[in-house]
Amino acid sequence: MNPIIGLSLGRIVVGLLFFLRPDLAARIMGQNLEQNPELGLGARLFGSRDVALGTATLLAKGTARRNLVVAGIAVDAADAGAAAIGFKDKSVKPVPAALLAGVALVAVLQGIAGLRNK
Repeated sequence: MNPIIGLSLGRIVVGLLFFLRPDLAARIMGQNLEQNPELGLGARLFGSRDVALGTATLLAKGTARRNLVVAGIAVDAADAGAAAIGFKDKSVKPVPAALLAGVALVAVLQGIAGLRNK
């Protein structure tokens, strides 16, 4: 599968998960939604962003698609940085922080691979 299409579909699936199931998203991040209900809003904001970015990338062609992939790489790099900050300030447990950073970095690499395939 084309890396850009795979990455876009992955964004949509993860985005829908975080938007529709913020409780599950909180558990993935090592957090407890019942103890911190504001996490639900953050999960839904993250989810809607990923659905929009994934959908827009799938629908775009040419330079517009390339620009959306570059924007996605920047967002994924920022997500990895956010996970690292969460680990450092102890707001995210080590295993979820590593998982989140790892997934974000894989998405960065997949975005770069997709740009190179063009």
